[in-house]
Amino acid sequence: MNLNMVCLDLEGTLAPELWVELARATGIKELERTTRDEPDFGKLMRYRMDILQHNKLTMDEIQSVLRQVEPMDGAKEFLDEVRSLSQTIFVSDTFEQFAKPVMEKLGMPIIFCNRFKVDDQGYISDYRIRCTPSKPVTVMALRACGFETIAAGDSYNDLGMIRLSKAGWLFRSTEAIKAENPDIPALETYEDLLAGIKDAL
Repeated sequence: MNLNMVCLDLEGTLAPELWVELARATGIKELERTTRDEPDFGKLMRYRMDILQHNKLTMDEIQSVLRQVEPMDGAKEFLDEVRSLSQTIFVSDTFEQFAKPVMEKLGMPIIFCNRFKVDDQGYISDYRIRCTPSKPVTVMALRACGFETIAAGDSYNDLGMIRLSKAGWLFRSTEAIKAENPDIPALETYEDLLAGIKDAL
């Protein structure tokens, strides 16, 4: 019998883009840029950290905003159903401190993500990447442990994870990403994604 692991992206898939939510709440439009817009994660993070520093936003202030973020409509019910069928993890390029408030609302599933370094004044001073490239490496490690993976995500940084899995989908992705990757099935509803996962299992 095969061991299955469902690997899901978080932002844009089950929760809104946390940086976009932060941008809207603070009025700092520059923070709306995501991996959908900039596939180079290191470049994107340097850009974000410069903006946070310039605007003097502390981690406490950021988390206060993110506690107001809710999972997408139907996300919790979808995730509960998937977790009843298979072991499930989130594989994300977000950060522990950003993800925790919304993960609590999703029932605290396992998340493999990164971590910010915060200085004595409460400002983000650096970040630690779990591994690079995080999503394909995670899938390959799971395969080495005897798992077959099933994956879904919305962005450029999900493509490797999806392609390395026995089944995978772009979920609520952009028209540009879908057009550039016509070999990957694209879905828009949790009902269709759940049906795909069930078939793959």
